[in-house]
Amino acid sequence: MSERLVLIVSHTRRNDALSAASQVITQLIAAGITPVFPETELDEHRNYAKTQGSSEAELANLKVLGKDCAIGELELVIVLGGDGTILKAAELVRDAATPLLGINLGHVGFLAESERDGLDDAVKRVVAKDYLIKERLTLDVGVYVDGREVFRTWALNEATIEKSSTEKMLEVVLEIDRRPLTSFGCDGIIIGTPTGSTAYAFSAGGPVIWPSVEAITVVPLSAHALFARPLVVSPRAEIAVEVLQRSNGSGVLWADGRRTWHLPPGARVEARRSSVPVRLARFRQGPFNDRLVKKFSLPVDGWRGPVEGN
Repeated sequence: MSERLVLIVSHTRRNDALSAASQVITQLIAAGITPVFPETELDEHRNYAKTQGSSEAELANLKVLGKDCAIGELELVIVLGGDGTILKAAELVRDAATPLLGINLGHVGFLAESERDGLDDAVKRVVAKDYLIKERLTLDVGVYVDGREVFRTWALNEATIEKSSTEKMLEVVLEIDRRPLTSFGCDGIIIGTPTGSTAYAFSAGGPVIWPSVEAITVVPLSAHALFARPLVVSPRAEIAVEVLQRSNGSGVLWADGRRTWHLPPGARVEARRSSVPVRLARFRQGPFNDRLVKKFSLPVDGWRGPVEGN
């Protein structure tokens, strides 16, 4: 039987994440599964585990990603933190199609599948391989200057073109499927996925899109224009935003708030659906409505349910 390897990614600057990781290490080793850590995080976890009385023999079982094993050998990634930590983990393993299981230690934690108080049960289900895999649409994003590609990245939540100076507007023209749609001055534009519709785009007034719906959203930020409504376009659409030469300032591209690139006047950002999704581990196939109600504490008092027989 081949060795089972599970990567643990956590918010190492938080004691609750280190504590949760220590619990996961103990449970995985007891089940015969080898915990793996990114090299940048391992020392902090080892130091914390020693303060909790872990033995040197137990800590010797930990492996380092990229040194002791390859990404392609991983069975799963357990992510301990909020959505930002999940996005960090997705950066590590997306190309290898390794699924991510999020345990929320943050606030809303919309991408997470379980909360801190369900950690013990979550690890037991990992041991039993009792979970489903759901694929989430991602974006492929390119930046062009003077007709030449200068940067390429991807996004699970959104690619955002923003002004780099707080006191100046960004002048842009929006293009859908190789045809211009409109131009305006704005603070920025969000190009988002269904997964990202409950992230930055949600805060900017964009629509919430069910994960089962394949679509891409375009949400202007504080646009000075009559036609500046959020758009929902085909997942096959090719979207481009050009920073106009008449802009008083430059812009900046952010992908999931983690990967960034400077956009001078004349720069062009192109986004389309990527052929490489992110895979999330799920324990249940409940309605997306229930997740919205739980995560946002939505009021549903007075609901009586569908009429029997309908």
